[in-house]
Amino acid sequence: MKAGLVVDGDYICEEEKHLTVLKTSLFFANDGFTVYDCKGQLVFRVDSYGPDPRDKAEVVLMDAHGRCLLTVRKKRPSLHHRWEGFLGERSEGQKPVFSVRRSSIIGRCGMEVEVFNNPGEEYHIEGNFGQRSCTVFNAAKESVAEIKRKVDASTNVVLGKDVFLLSLKPGFDGAFAMGLVLALDQINGDDYVVSDEHEMSPTAQD
Repeated sequence: MKAGLVVDGDYICEEEKHLTVLKTSLFFANDGFTVYDCKGQLVFRVDSYGPDPRDKAEVVLMDAHGRCLLTVRKKRPSLHHRWEGFLGERSEGQKPVFSVRRSSIIGRCGMEVEVFNNPGEEYHIEGNFGQRSCTVFNAAKESVAEIKRKVDASTNVVLGKDVFLLSLKPGFDGAFAMGLVLALDQINGDDYVVSDEHEMSPTAQD
């Protein structure tokens, strides 16, 4: 698989990796997240900024020590609900490194990911983020990351949608992948189906 955008090289693995993503609040859609590895160690955390806590126009991805890795901000105006990613803590006039938007302004559709300053690098997201079931494909149509419901290993019970898995293919940056998760969460509001080509299995529905 061809190497893609790197937000932070420390989060690129040589083997497939599975991260557990936990919504830190259920009172409002699009609140913060904490992300853990398979050993239960904190990898990322996410905070939202803005004068109105219900208006999450900007979210910040940080590492376990609070260092800002990526800022994801809503582009206004945008008919396609475009969100842009900036390296580190965004500053005035800074150029984004990627953007995520709906493929169409009407109906059910996928999501398009554009990477700037890297011709030929693009991604397409298919599936249902609201049900925590979607896949990120690169330009060669290879799966590079997958979001799916988490199953309790001891009881074989599918957990609630506030806890889910982010699976990363070798060579794909986990920080970039979390940036895509943040954009999907903001665009979809947990209710929007990003593609009608992907149907959920009965065991994965509430």
